[in-house]
This record gives sequence, structure tokens and C-alpha cells, in this order.
Amino acid sequence: MTASSAVNAFGIVSATYLFVFWALFPVVNPPGSALLFLSMTRPLNHRHRSELATRIGIFSFLIIIASLFVGAYVLAFFGISVPVLRVAGGLVVAATGWKLMTAPAESRAAEVDTDSSRLPVGIMKQAFYPLTMPLTTGPGTIATAIALGTRNPQVDQGSVWTILGGVAAAAALALLIFVCYRWSDRIAKLLGEGGTDALVRLTAFILLCIGLQILWTGLSDLLSSLPQFKPS
Repeated sequence: MTASSAVNAFGIVSATYLFVFWALFPVVNPPGSALLFLSMTRPLNHRHRSELATRIGIFSFLIIIASLFVGAYVLAFFGISVPVLRVAGGLVVAATGWKLMTAPAESRAAEVDTDSSRLPVGIMKQAFYPLTMPLTTGPGTIATAIALGTRNPQVDQGSVWTILGGVAAAAALALLIFVCYRWSDRIAKLLGEGGTDALVRLTAFILLCIGLQILWTGLSDLLSSLPQFKPS
């Protein structure tokens, strides 16, 4: 590889990385999601929460990669449009936000044995649903990643450099998710019990609003696609 080709390759990788990372970061929002994660895993100790954060980070990485590079093909295979995905996903996200916002503080997580040396089975089963999907990388992330994969000319080229840039962006987001989730209990200690509960409910309300926004965006796209009938 010549110097000019190496510089060109680096430019493609960095451009794709920045394009994907900054488009997905506000949607994923690892710091904000960490508070919801904390509210659903309060009975866990720090070591258990760290192990669970590792699983969620891996699942999130796989979801972003799959949505970015093959998501559009999967939707086309099943005949599902992005607006329909947003409508269904918005309902799930809104329902999750409402449940967290209205649930008593002591019932937002399952009772588990925090003295056990192994991660509780009940919490382990929640690593993918609902902690990863839809809490962390939900329908908004999936729809955005699919749009990036289909609308970005560089990603459409499918070269190894654009793939590396997309993978690097997904890995960086997964790493941020892991760090924010692992140390979410430290935030709780700084805020105190009352402050944490208030902030969790506020974040749950924001999650409810995000779900309704995703739902409305999907409905708007569906309504705008209907044929316009004009009186003769």
C-alpha cells in the first residue's frame, strides 16, 4: 500500500467513524440510559452489575453492526418498512418508560441474592430484553443505523474501509455503554436515595417521550405515504 492510498484509507475510516458515531450517540445516550439501567438493577452488587454491563455492551455492539450493514436487507426480506418499525418500536419504548415511571421504587427490579458469587439467572435473562433492547439500543437506534447504512454513499460502497469505520463506531458506543452502566452505582451514591429516585423517574419520563416521538415519526411517515385523493 502506497502512502497516498494509506492516507485515503484512513480518511475513509475516520469519516465513516465520525459520521456513524455522532449520528448514533444522541440516540443511544449511554449516560442517560445508565440511570434507567441502575433503576432496574438496584439489588445487584457492583460486580454483578459489571458483568451484566459487559453482556449489554456486547449485545449493543451486535445490534448496531447488524442494523448498520444488514438491517435494510432483513426488513426488505420480511416486507417491513422503517416507518412500521418505528411505530412498533415506539410503542415498546413508551410502554417501558411508563412502567418505570409509575412503578414503586422498591419494585423496579427483581429481588435477587446480592451475596451470591454468580450472576442471578433472573437478571441474566434480562440482559438482552429489556436491558439491551429496547432500553439501550432500541428501535430508535435500529432505525437510525438502518438509515445510515442506506443513505450514506460511503457505507453503500461496502468497502473494507467503510466497514472498519462502522465497526469502530459501534465498538466505541458499546464501550461507552459498558463504562456508563458499570459505574452507574457511583452516580447513585453521589445523588443519594431520594435524588436517584427522582432522576430515574425523570429519565423514565424522557424515555416515554422518546417512545411517543418515535411512534409519531413512524405514523407521520405512514400517513404521508398514503395516496392523496383530490376531488374531481
